Amino acid sequence: MNKDAWWPYQRKQSSVYWIRIFSTQVEMMLSAQTSMGRVLVILVFLLNIGSLVIYFVDLTERQDFKISFPDSILFIDTGFNAFFLLYFGLRLVAADDKLRFWLELNSLVDFFTIPPVFVSYYLKKNWLGLRFLRALRLLELPRILQFLRITKNNYSIKLSKLFAVFLSTWLTAAGFIHLVENNGDPWVHPGNSQSLSYFECMYLVMVTMSTVGYGDVVVQTALGRTFIIFFIIGGLVLFANFIPEVVEIIESHRSYKSSYEVVSGKKYIVVCGNITLESVTAFLQDFLLQDKGNVCTEILFLGESLPSLELEAVFKCCSAYTTFFYGSALNFEDLKRVGMGSASACLILADVNSLQPYTEDTSNIMRVLSIKNNYPNTRVILQIIQSRNKVYLPNIPNWDWRTGDSIICFAELKLGFIAQSCLVPGLSTLLTNLFIGKENTETKRKYVENKMLLKDEDYKVITFQLSSDFAGMTFIEVCRLCFVKLNLVLLGIELKFGSQGESTILINPSVQIKLHRNTMGFFIARSLAEVKRAHFYCKACHSDIEDPEQIKKCQCKGRLHSKPFSEKLKFYQESLRISDGHPAKSRSFGVLPPLSFVDGDLDVQGEDNSRVILDSTGRFHWCDSVPLQEALLSCKDEALLNLQDHILVCVFGDANSPLIGLQDFVMPLRASNFIYRELKDIVFLGSLEYLQREWKFIQNFPKLWLFSGSALSCADLRAVNVQHCAACAILSSNTTALSSPSLVDAESILATLNVRSMQRKPSSSPLVSTETVFRTRALGNQSEPCYKRIPVTTELKSSPNAQFINQAFDISSEIPDQDQLFSTAACTGDIFSDSCLNSLLSITYYNHHILALLQTLVTSGTNPALEEQLLEKDSILSRSSDKMMHNASRARSKLALLPLSKRLLTGAMQENSFGNIYCRALDLFGILCFGLYRLMEEPNPCKNRFVIARPRSDLKMLPTDLLFCVVPFNIATTDDL
Repeated sequence: MNKDAWWPYQRKQSSVYWIRIFSTQVEMMLSAQTSMGRVLVILVFLLNIGSLVIYFVDLTERQDFKISFPDSILFIDTGFNAFFLLYFGLRLVAADDKLRFWLELNSLVDFFTIPPVFVSYYLKKNWLGLRFLRALRLLELPRILQFLRITKNNYSIKLSKLFAVFLSTWLTAAGFIHLVENNGDPWVHPGNSQSLSYFECMYLVMVTMSTVGYGDVVVQTALGRTFIIFFIIGGLVLFANFIPEVVEIIESHRSYKSSYEVVSGKKYIVVCGNITLESVTAFLQDFLLQDKGNVCTEILFLGESLPSLELEAVFKCCSAYTTFFYGSALNFEDLKRVGMGSASACLILADVNSLQPYTEDTSNIMRVLSIKNNYPNTRVILQIIQSRNKVYLPNIPNWDWRTGDSIICFAELKLGFIAQSCLVPGLSTLLTNLFIGKENTETKRKYVENKMLLKDEDYKVITFQLSSDFAGMTFIEVCRLCFVKLNLVLLGIELKFGSQGESTILINPSVQIKLHRNTMGFFIARSLAEVKRAHFYCKACHSDIEDPEQIKKCQCKGRLHSKPFSEKLKFYQESLRISDGHPAKSRSFGVLPPLSFVDGDLDVQGEDNSRVILDSTGRFHWCDSVPLQEALLSCKDEALLNLQDHILVCVFGDANSPLIGLQDFVMPLRASNFIYRELKDIVFLGSLEYLQREWKFIQNFPKLWLFSGSALSCADLRAVNVQHCAACAILSSNTTALSSPSLVDAESILATLNVRSMQRKPSSSPLVSTETVFRTRALGNQSEPCYKRIPVTTELKSSPNAQFINQAFDISSEIPDQDQLFSTAACTGDIFSDSCLNSLLSITYYNHHILALLQTLVTSGTNPALEEQLLEKDSILSRSSDKMMHNASRARSKLALLPLSKRLLTGAMQENSFGNIYCRALDLFGILCFGLYRLMEEPNPCKNRFVIARPRSDLKMLPTDLLFCVVPFNIATTDDL
């Protein structure tokens, strides 16, 4: 290119560049992204208001609608409009769509207001004309108030918008009526105008919008009447909707900003966090269920946003015991308004379906920090999603487990439930019935032969202090006495030790541990009245009584409680000498007492101790870190071909999905109270990108494998030998919000159907014939050939989706409602829904020991001290070589599902009731039975079972029944007992 041609091209490129830079700067200035831009926007708004004020001044000096004006007012108005013209040019330069710019509301206002002012200045005559359109610039008021930080919340922003729309519409309509009525119709001669002041026009517009229509002021021109026709339609909508909404916002805000009046002796709780229609409805339902409908505790909801119309209706329906307050737990003034310092407890709700669980957890933890800093004695019960976020709570001043401060971790409990269900199918349903909800007796009644033995009994876990007469006895002795004499099932105890009053929850402890006074027991019973029998029991008065209902408080029991202070002090000193005096961290959820309680030979016969390596806490089987590539299986690996009796875990997630926390799933399955040969291989099937992110948290647990694939592929399921697995778990992941709740669990449902399609008849091949005794006895019917049932536990985000995978009903039968479908699917132990954990918040408020017991069962004894130790190390376990601590830590019973063995049966099957089996298992093996897993009646091709929590003592046992048991740790559940 020659120089003559290049130079114009370069100039053109340079001009385009500078025009682009100028246009960008103007656009940023007009959008108020800079300080100069904000000043400009505010200045333009103020000048528009000034021009509108000049219009009102001109109206007061009007004589015959065409008048002369003082030069000062005319000069000021002309100057304002000159600035508007400059601003119009800047907006035109910054506009992306030039054609659309000419049709914008602000552009139309400038068209009809700027030119008449310049013409008036030239003629020295002023015509009011369409200058009333400047009132439309009041629509910019909400934006200006936000710039000035006058409106900061949704309430004030919405109120300012409603006010701006109403005021601008009112003033503009009044200006138009004033124009046409004072000028008349241009085509009518003589004129039909009338003299109306602007105030009269405003009055007419207001009367028209309110549909009152007094008729004292009316329009006479055709233009005015035509305008009124269309304005009535829009004005009616505006007045009928905007004005009541403004009034409602002001009144609701005033009522929601009030303060709670604390009354001495009246109990109340404060609920904050995720206050939505769904969470509030679920909480009230659970809270009323625990309170048995007699609400003695008032509930104060502290929400950070005003309630929706639906949520407001819920509060109004429950206004007798609920009150909503608008505010934040992070604000001291709001905490003071709801009387946080006098509240019985503060319950913090979490959004379980949040796509950002870390943000949700940290927000709730900040609320805890705010509450504890201002009111350190207030009890706090917190819901969090991810267990690794617990590490922040011990750092909060005044957070104390012993005073009832509790954490309900959804991931820990949910994955613990599902993990235990892989070893003990149906356990999640059994524990849900006992701890959280009510059993669906009607569903079970349909599949039980002797229906008279199943009454509508709601068994649940209840805590109460044991009788002092049990002091010095072993747990087995007390457990048998409670069952035979009191018709109670004793599941565990809270044992106190140490000089600081430390305590631990023990489930079916060993014979080395003796009970002492003031021991609290965990019972499975129907009511508190039944449990009190264990508290009132007296050897001297009740040893000959056969009817449990006659065991009541006796006179000698009263004398026992009225011992002199010297004897009480002596007993206290004796109890301190029982332990070695080393205090624990706090009241724990499974911390073992000092070694002197559990001394003795704890080794397991037949176990190769050289292979047993535990972590530093002594509670989990440990191994050196396994590289990801060594744990990753492929279709050519021999280890994959030989997989048998393993646990298959189907995981859905990708590189960007929130972590589920597979460590919470693995830890219960690698608890040290399992013998090493009891540990089953765990195969994780899912996206490699996701599994790689989880691997660093589980790489120190033995017998873990990864397989890159999807549970939606039958080929991948066949590759991981799903036909030979002991159990299968399907875990849901947090997905983006979908329009239909039914689609949330689509992947889990399809994967479940895929796994069930792999069920087949038993083969005679050597690989299958060598399956464990537990599998062939426990999960099938020995008397007839049947399809081998793969125990599948599916996690559902929405419980009504159970209808898609339920197999309990015949196709030809009448389709039940969704609640019954979920109950049926749940009672077979196949489904676990997140909604099952919502009730724990109310349960924990009434009795925090129940939550401690449940955590001990599903997490194999996880406790706060252990969590702090793991989380401080980024959840990475380390090896320990202290065998003495190993023995102490391993002395924990484990959950199991056992078949009826010959040693438990008495000979004649008709004489074997649950009561007889219970006593024989306790006497021979120290095994505590507390539930039944029974086959449904035929036709039952899938061999589905249902759960019976705490069977009646006279319930006849069937050969195919399985027992939910708590087994001592030194007994292998794979042995033939």
